[in-house]
Amino acid sequence: MAAALVRPRNNRMIAGVCAGLARRFGTTPATMRVIFVLSCLLPGPQFLVYLALWILLPTENNSTGASTW
Repeated sequence: MAAALVRPRNNRMIAGVCAGLARRFGTTPATMRVIFVLSCLLPGPQFLVYLALWILLPTENNSTGASTW
């Protein structure tokens, strides 16, 4: 079963969108970032899709018992 599509709290560079997509599709975050950068060279709304995913994807919940402010 594939992992849920969420933005992780660790291993993120800007918003965690590429790290979340990499976890979901079973690749490394570095590979997903390279794919995203290369896709930005093509015409299309890639940057807008990234922004939409940043807004719409939930952040991963860590239930480790640590309090968050």
